[in-house]
Amino acid sequence: MNIYTVSFFGHRYIERGIEIENRLDKLLHNLITQKEYVDFLIGRDGEFDILASAAIKRAINNYAYGNTHFTLVFPYMKAEYRDNEKEYLNYYDEVEVYYRSSQAHPKAAIQIRNRYMIDRSDLVVCCVQHNSGGAYLTLKYAEKQGKKIINISDEQ
Repeated sequence: MNIYTVSFFGHRYIERGIEIENRLDKLLHNLITQKEYVDFLIGRDGEFDILASAAIKRAINNYAYGNTHFTLVFPYMKAEYRDNEKEYLNYYDEVEVYYRSSQAHPKAAIQIRNRYMIDRSDLVVCCVQHNSGGAYLTLKYAEKQGKKIINISDEQ
């Protein structure tokens, strides 16, 4: 089976949310209907992550035919997950805590987790609207790794 892995990341706060959501819907439709199997990787650390998670879940419900896997990747164990594990596992197919980032200082953990997701990915979908911050640094890392990147904020 040909598994196509897609990771998502973006700024904690985003502008033009409805426009971004519409672009995600179109992209996700194309991925799910054109790829044999799609593995989605996402964090849960800001507005873009929440928006993208909802779009992924909606697209899976509308277009998937058993050809997707949806994984939430935490940088470290969070009390919210520990206290609500059943609800998370009802929403995501899998929840993963990346070991290396869980051993790092919390301020560095998200960047370490993001790089891990990028290293696993065939496609990186991001929402980077500013030339600073963790999402911008992660975008630069993806570029250095030669990954195919779609900055959904720039798409027309």
